[in-house]
Amino acid sequence: MTPPPFGRALCAMITPFTASGTLDLDGAQRLADRLVTEGCDGLVLSGTTGESPTTSDAEKAELIAAVREAVGARASVVAGVGTFDTRHTTELALQAEKSGADGLLVVSPYYSRPPQDALEAHFLEVADASGLPVLLYDIPGRTGTRIEADTVLRLAEHPRIVGVKDCSYDFLAAQKVFSRTDLAYYAGCDEHNLALYAVGGAGYISTVANVVPRHLRSVLDAFDAGDTAGAARLQQRATELIESMMSSGLPGSVTAKSLLNALGLPAGPVRAPLRPADPQAADGLRAAYDRLTTD
Repeated sequence: MTPPPFGRALCAMITPFTASGTLDLDGAQRLADRLVTEGCDGLVLSGTTGESPTTSDAEKAELIAAVREAVGARASVVAGVGTFDTRHTTELALQAEKSGADGLLVVSPYYSRPPQDALEAHFLEVADASGLPVLLYDIPGRTGTRIEADTVLRLAEHPRIVGVKDCSYDFLAAQKVFSRTDLAYYAGCDEHNLALYAVGGAGYISTVANVVPRHLRSVLDAFDAGDTAGAARLQQRATELIESMMSSGLPGSVTAKSLLNALGLPAGPVRAPLRPADPQAADGLRAAYDRLTTD
């Protein structure tokens, strides 16, 4: 099999802010270094978890450059550049390339809900705009538009479209595509990390990896070593934390930052309209984290 283009274990990294809400580049570098040291092959910046709707273009560029400096060649750096505007997305793609990114994560245009032919044209224009490889980001629960399997099959013919971050909850469509293409399929929902990997996926792009990167990496390592039962046990052990972080009604950026702040790691506040986890939710998150890491 072709090695995944950006590694197997990727973290959808939060964007650290200072207490006053400004971009914390020093914190971003320290967090990035920790994540890579603890097992992440790559970092995805300015995605959903990175609060990309509320960071400026200049902040996105500064973040890429700072993280690139911190991790060097030890890990891939993938920049989220997707917006609801094709022209703006292509501008961000070029900016990411200049700032030192290794690849691009491009979400479906949200709110406007373009039909499949317009969606295909959007992705092709972005892929043509720079020399960087592209991951399509299929998350219809947020964008309102699914990237249909037949659309992905056509897009796979473009030489710079190399993979998908899959949050579609459609295993059949995913398997249809990676059985007929060389695209790397990354699980974008932590509860699917092992399941998608076991049927031919490339790995994961994980929000939960912000807080337990080593544990999530161990699931893939066990599977690759032939210990499928052990991999399943490790994945199952993470279920409570995954549920607490990703299915509690709070966005992953909120839950990840709550835990990172509690652990004394760089995170800071979320930006409005998001709000921090309330004390009860924060206590529940910490309890789930403690049970996973101390049992």
